[in-house]
Amino acid sequence: MKLRVTLIVAALLAPISLMAQEAAESPWSGKAALGYLATSGNTENSTLNSGIEVGFATGKWQHLANAFAIYASENKITTAEAYELGWKSERNLTDVDFLFGRLDWRKDRFSAYDTQFSQTVGYGRRLIKTDRHLLNVEAGVGARQSELQNGISENETIFRGGAYYKWQFSETSEFRQDLTVESGSKNTYLESVTAVSAKLLGQLALVASYTVKHNTDVPALTEKSDTYTALSLEYLF
Repeated sequence: MKLRVTLIVAALLAPISLMAQEAAESPWSGKAALGYLATSGNTENSTLNSGIEVGFATGKWQHLANAFAIYASENKITTAEAYELGWKSERNLTDVDFLFGRLDWRKDRFSAYDTQFSQTVGYGRRLIKTDRHLLNVEAGVGARQSELQNGISENETIFRGGAYYKWQFSETSEFRQDLTVESGSKNTYLESVTAVSAKLLGQLALVASYTVKHNTDVPALTEKSDTYTALSLEYLF
């Protein structure tokens, strides 16, 4: 079996590099990632994952927008297709305390839930903030509208909890662990993202990540958990 692994990022991210010269003075920051894996031979597989995150900070406010997509196929048959869009605003109360509001939209063709859209507000605290370690926790309340693959719609009040940890374990390497829970009367959604990144050259890094998405209440004969393993190039700006 021939194996071809192609990571394509430079061409798509080149325009962003023009912003890097002013990054230190700009309130804007962000990162973009792209990974592609293809195999051929007895079976033909391909996987594409991409994401972008853009932040803006001014005064006591911080805003963050993000988008993510993943696609996989085997022998020209789609086996995975998922998308995410998110927006978050934070208002600092002190150096460690903040209020937040966020919107999260998820779509997955192969999950029990076709779409999930949540709107939450709450309180957050930076429990650890050092040069090497950062740990934020959040708790909030809101609403979620969901549509299952069988066409059933659900509307519910949810409670949200989150823990987000970063460890800069060397000058060029970083470990990240994000945990999110959205709990309602009809379903509880849990998400775990584990990632390790290592800088290759300048603002370019190689990132390996493992994502688990879990819904506690799904229709019969439907898996509760979906997992994604990704290898991608990431450009910081």
